[in-house]
Amino acid sequence: MNQTIHEMIEEIEEMKQKLRDEIDKQEATIQYDIHNGYISFEKEVFLKQKKNMKHLKEWFSEIPFIQFLSAPIIYGMVIPAVVLDCMLFIYTYVVSRVFKIRFVKRDAYIVFDRHYLGYLNIVEKFNCLYCAYFNGVMQYCASVAGRTELYFCPIKHAKKIAYRHDYYQHFLSYGEAEQYPEKLKSLREASLKQ
Repeated sequence: MNQTIHEMIEEIEEMKQKLRDEIDKQEATIQYDIHNGYISFEKEVFLKQKKNMKHLKEWFSEIPFIQFLSAPIIYGMVIPAVVLDCMLFIYTYVVSRVFKIRFVKRDAYIVFDRHYLGYLNIVEKFNCLYCAYFNGVMQYCASVAGRTELYFCPIKHAKKIAYRHDYYQHFLSYGEAEQYPEKLKSLREASLKQ
């Protein structure tokens, strides 16, 4: 990777951090506390949230019947997600010990916190738990796959791809054959320090 590209990547990362900081500032207007993983709101804030909750009778009356019929398909996806989650546990346990690859912790991706919101009814809270788990597992899987790809096959594709994980920018260019073994070794060593 040439110096110009490297500098541009650093600028992009700085801008991403500025954006995250700006979003954090905006979201800081909503006051809550986190103690030992539990989120709590001031009583007044929580009571205001409760006023905005749709009660079950009203909520169910607004749901089209076809959505009820699709529920088993949607919720049935939890079965392959749990199997994938278990396989990822085994995979990361084995691969991290054999190849010394450090994976991002699972709990950085699977976060359950939306059920503390007072404006969600019991069904909405359940839906949020499901989505947090399912999407968290998928994102964790993508991270594990990206980290694995960084170690074993860090070569960019010739064709454009729709999704680029966080490690893709460090990959070697497609067709970059000159000193490939040395660059691969160097990239692996650097990846183990991340």
